[in-house]
Amino acid sequence: MGRGYGATALNMKRDPLKLKTGETEFPITLGRDVSGVVMECGLGVSYFKPGDEVWAAIPPWKQGTLSEFVVASGNEVSFKPKCLSHTEAAALPYVGLTAWSALNQVGGLNQSNCSGKRILILGASGGVGTFAVQLMKAWDAHVTAVCSHDASTLVKKLGADDVIDYKSGNLEEQLKALPLFDFILDNVGGSTEKWALDLLKKWSGATYVTLVTPFLINMDKLGVADGMLQTGVTVGSKTLKIQPVIDEVFSFSEVPKAFLKLEGGHARGKTVVNETRNSIAEYTCIFAF
Repeated sequence: MGRGYGATALNMKRDPLKLKTGETEFPITLGRDVSGVVMECGLGVSYFKPGDEVWAAIPPWKQGTLSEFVVASGNEVSFKPKCLSHTEAAALPYVGLTAWSALNQVGGLNQSNCSGKRILILGASGGVGTFAVQLMKAWDAHVTAVCSHDASTLVKKLGADDVIDYKSGNLEEQLKALPLFDFILDNVGGSTEKWALDLLKKWSGATYVTLVTPFLINMDKLGVADGMLQTGVTVGSKTLKIQPVIDEVFSFSEVPKAFLKLEGGHARGKTVVNETRNSIAEYTCIFAF
């Protein structure tokens, strides 16, 4: 996004009038997750007061939590769980909502229907993957996790029953040698989408959910109308207590270094940026991506 990915959709949502003039909102301040202390409240805010410790997941068209202060609507904020530090809390909102939407809202999985179900999670060592592994194990499912060998210890510790190293051989063949799955969560996309459906049980309403959508890139390349049409064709051809996993914490001055780490791939949970200052009123602003 820092390089312009998704610019068409984001600019349209932020200010439709700019599309007509050819102007752009980029560059933008990135960041969706945030955990910190309330400094001020608007007159219509009744649930929060200055000094409250809160966390939030900011909508994509309002993103910008990689900053010293963050402005958010009251319905986007909730009280930070007392059992979590700000660093841990900042690592949860966006990936937690994403995993919950995929597993529960789309996949229909819940605490009462997961026992004994076979779940496959591709890209299990990232932010969404580490959350999903823990949630599925908490609901008594059998979890097969795919990640690299150096992340296998972490994923096993989170509860995965079987861990497969995608670098140790042909991943498709390794997975086809296993019993079929009731649900697949795909955090990787690409070639996996071509053969993952063959790993599902065909007789039980099994579901495949991919989090790698072509929507934004199609709009960037083809424009709004043609991009939405192409995405529809692509998607239409497919069936479609959590412990935060912190990979590394950077100071606010190290944000460029944090982005370089992300661009290298192979995340192990979440990368967090911490901005803490002491002044007349101490505040803490911690965000994750």
